[in-house]
Amino acid sequence: MIELDDIDRALLRALSQDATQSAGALGRDVGLSQPATWRRIKRLTDNGIIAGRRLDLDREALGFGVAVFLGIKLATKGRVGLEDFERAVSAIPEVQTVEHVLGMYDYRLRVVARDIADFERVLRRRIMTLPGVGDVEANVLLSEERRMGPI
Repeated sequence: MIELDDIDRALLRALSQDATQSAGALGRDVGLSQPATWRRIKRLTDNGIIAGRRLDLDREALGFGVAVFLGIKLATKGRVGLEDFERAVSAIPEVQTVEHVLGMYDYRLRVVARDIADFERVLRRRIMTLPGVGDVEANVLLSEERRMGPI
């Protein structure tokens, strides 16, 4: 792990807010030249601090007005059951995230749908028919606030 100074942390905060900013714009915000900023970003990337950049899409603008978190407990245990389940659930386009968790459930999924009827269709026809699915608990997302983690 590399040591991060205040400028590195400022760059990471700025990039986490808007990863499309140029090195020149970032440098102006933190008091560095464009080349010095670019070198710092490259060092942070090369050392695995910046693992990638992603595009956040507005699911509602794309017609997916419902997001649901599912807790899934597998009825069958064992390594083969986990791998089969992960492979099958990852192939469902409405499933945005698949998290293997410790606790009451084995998996936590984030599923998007056009509306509640569409979610019911995805749940009944795609998720409940997956290999090994046992108990399922659904929590409909009402609102979301994203906060940046500690830097």
